[in-house]
Amino acid sequence: MLQSNRGYFLLDLLLSLSAMLLIGGSLVPLLIELRNQSAMLEISNQARQIVYEELHAKLTDNSFTDYTTTCNAIEYQIHWKAVVTGDLKEVCVKVEESHLHQGTEICGKLE
Repeated sequence: MLQSNRGYFLLDLLLSLSAMLLIGGSLVPLLIELRNQSAMLEISNQARQIVYEELHAKLTDNSFTDYTTTCNAIEYQIHWKAVVTGDLKEVCVKVEESHLHQGTEICGKLE
């Protein structure tokens, strides 16, 4: 049994700090990767939503114009192209690559 218990030992403090540093050092890169994947998923979902809206709008309107729109400080380039088989049209939404996110392109056919 200990006679005097006046606080923590220096060794106790060093062990607890080193354990916290190891846990923090392994979790920070995981959190950064999770944030990057979340941003890419958000960009991809927004591009799919734009493709859906374009295809839905072109069911009634037959003007196929290319344009660029910005949402959440990300530029989406919408362009129409003809499909090789038949006279079908295809809309593609492209996001250019930057230092914050990867580039992506999502296409959908107007049937």
